Amino acid sequence: MPTGTWDRLPAPRRAAVVAAAEAEFAARGFSGGSLNTICREAGVSKGSLFQYFADKADMYVYLAELSSERIRSAMEATARKLDWGSDFFGSLDVLLEAWIRYFYDHPLERAMTAAANLEPDPVARTAVRESVNRHYVAVLQPLFDVATAQGALRPGADTQALLSLLLLMLPHLALAPHVPGLDPLLGLAEGGADHAVATAHRLVTTVFDPYRGDN
Repeated sequence: MPTGTWDRLPAPRRAAVVAAAEAEFAARGFSGGSLNTICREAGVSKGSLFQYFADKADMYVYLAELSSERIRSAMEATARKLDWGSDFFGSLDVLLEAWIRYFYDHPLERAMTAAANLEPDPVARTAVRESVNRHYVAVLQPLFDVATAQGALRPGADTQALLSLLLLMLPHLALAPHVPGLDPLLGLAEGGADHAVATAHRLVTTVFDPYRGDN
């Protein structure tokens, strides 16, 4: 995470560094991202950059955290409008559609999500996934708790396993419509947003239907 020097920087300088770093990492990922390019685009020296962050991975995790916070804010805004207590699965469908469409409308968040999930460097990938997963769980775990309490999921359903499967699916559903080759079976990259939403509902229904409390 950033140093105290970063916190004391004028806001325009911080914004310039963030914009340059997001653009570079979104385009090339952690492994391919160039600190020299970031410094040039932001108008700072590399020495200054290492006064702001411990190293390249530290900056990468910070940017992933910023992106995750923006995505989380948008999803929580949608989730707050839904009646999870009386219609868990209908609300999940609405939230899933909002998730799919968000990444059509926000190419930077899509690119940062791709950079986080497709990063080959194991150290950077692990650090970023720890940060990102924290946001997924913070939003979804309370909703699953409501589903269990209200009987939307049948007694004995392994909610932790179901939540884990959903956590695996969400990045795939965000990226597969935009990254050829990620989805070899469902055709997520072959149509527009409506097709991706319908296919996502098909996938989630297949996973969750056996555990519905009304079965």
